[in-house]
Amino acid sequence: MSSLFSPLDFKRGPSMKNRFMLAPLTNLQSHEDGVLSDEEFHWLTMRAKGGFGLTMTCAAHVQEIGQGFKGQLGIFSDKHIAGLSRLAETIKEEGSVSNCQLYHGGMRAPAEVTGFTPVCPSDNEETGARALSTGEVKQVVNDFVAAAVRAEKAGFDGVELHGAHGYLLCQFFSSDINHRDDEYGGNLENRSRILFEIVDGVREQCREDFMLGVRLSAERFSMRLDDSVAIAQRLCNEGKIDFLDMSLWDVFKDPVEEDKQGKSLLSYFTEIDRKDVRLGIAGKIRTPEEAERAFASGVDWIMLGRAAILHHDFPNRMHSEADFIPAELPVTREYLANEGLSENFIEYMNSWKGFVAE
Repeated sequence: MSSLFSPLDFKRGPSMKNRFMLAPLTNLQSHEDGVLSDEEFHWLTMRAKGGFGLTMTCAAHVQEIGQGFKGQLGIFSDKHIAGLSRLAETIKEEGSVSNCQLYHGGMRAPAEVTGFTPVCPSDNEETGARALSTGEVKQVVNDFVAAAVRAEKAGFDGVELHGAHGYLLCQFFSSDINHRDDEYGGNLENRSRILFEIVDGVREQCREDFMLGVRLSAERFSMRLDDSVAIAQRLCNEGKIDFLDMSLWDVFKDPVEEDKQGKSLLSYFTEIDRKDVRLGIAGKIRTPEEAERAFASGVDWIMLGRAAILHHDFPNRMHSEADFIPAELPVTREYLANEGLSENFIEYMNSWKGFVAE
C-alpha cells in the first residue's frame, strides 16, 4: 500500500487517516452575508466523504472589509457560527479532520465587493488601497484571533492562517508593498510581526490541542524566496504551529529567481529543520503518479485542488483502483454538478481556461 495512505500525527489536534488534504478553494457558494450555504456544505462534505484526511474550507474572511470575492464564507461574526458548526460536525463524522482557513484580502478586497475602501500595509496607488493605522493593524490581529476562537467554538479541529497569494498578511511580508515605519514595517522581523502576533494570540486564546497551520507563498506576489524560507524556518523554530502549507503553484518547478535556480523550489522548504512541524505542498498535483512523486520529495502530506474538484473521492479512488485515471479536461457542466459544484461554482470554473466544455 502507498505511504500516502499511512496516518499522520501532529503535535496538536487529531491525526489524519492519510496524507491527503483538501486545498482551500474559492467557490463563490456562500450567502452574501458570509453565512454558509447548503451548496458549500454539500461541496465540502462530499470531499470529506470521498476520503480526504483533512478537509479545509475556502478562505473565510475575518473582517467584513476583508472579503475578497462574492459568495465568500465569513467568520467575522457570531452569526456565522451555526453554519460552521454544522459543517465541522459533518466533516468529522465522515472521518476527516476539519479545518477553517482564516483570511483577509487587504488591497485585494475590492470596494465593489465590500463597500469599503480596501486597506493595505501602505497606501497603494494601483488598487486605491489606504494604509492601515497602527491601531488598525492591532485590530486585524485581534480579529484573526477572534475568528480562530469562533472556529474552535464551532467545533473545528483547527485553523490555517492564509499568509499567501498576495492577500493582507502576504502584503505585510513584502518589502515592495510594505513601506511602513512603525513596528510592522522595515526589516523582515517587523514585516512578519503581524503573523507571529496572530499565532501567539491563537495559542493564548484557543485550547491547548487546537491545530494551527500557516499557508505561505514561496515566491510571486512580491515575495522573495529568502524571506519565505526565513518566515517558514522561524515558524518551525518557535513550535507554535502544527503544519506549514507551502503553495508552490507547481510542486515540481524551479525557483523564478535566477540565483536560486539549480535545484527545485520545493527543496528550499524540505531542507528546513522542521522540528515538530508537518510540511505539506500544493501545486499541480493532478494524477496518482504525481501524488506519489510529490510525496516522495520529503513532505508529510500533499494538498489537492483541481484534482479534488474533478474527483470528490480522489483518495478513495486512488486507494481502491490500481488503474485509476483522473478525468481529462475539459469536463462538462453536468460532470461538475455531479461532483457537487453549484451553478455559481461551475460558472467560476468556466473562467479557468480549458476547464469547462462549452
